[in-house]
Amino acid sequence: MSIEKAKVGETGRMNVLTIGLQHETFALPAESVREILDVVPITEVPNARAFVGGLINVRGRVVPLADLRVMFGMDRPPPDKDTRIVVIEIDLDGEPTIAGILADRVRDVTDIEAASIEESPKVGMRWPAEYVRGIGKKGDEFIIVPDMARIFGAAEN
Repeated sequence: MSIEKAKVGETGRMNVLTIGLQHETFALPAESVREILDVVPITEVPNARAFVGGLINVRGRVVPLADLRVMFGMDRPPPDKDTRIVVIEIDLDGEPTIAGILADRVRDVTDIEAASIEESPKVGMRWPAEYVRGIGKKGDEFIIVPDMARIFGAAEN
């Protein structure tokens, strides 16, 4: 993954919020995170795609709620006491867009060394490679860096 594609600070690190989806750790750029919410009432949208099948109210604003587990082919257990909604702002076709992301749990805000982020392997991946910007490593743990613009772009089609 090129340094230009990642939001890397002057220190050569990418500041991220790590979230858990099943037994995997995913990283969202910290600067895109607006807030973290407990699970709120979700209004299901009839005939909507499973990825963005609901809407939530965030301070009087209607916000689509996305489930990354759909795009990554994961099981979707019901929310529990650790489930959170991460409200993010992403750029879609030059427009800032607010969306909620379901997370099985929110872990922490941390830095990932840019040098530790590599392109996702083409072989042996269980996630669609086109939705992964890269795989980072922190200690002994692998952290998946999803390509949110590509994921949401695919959901629109």
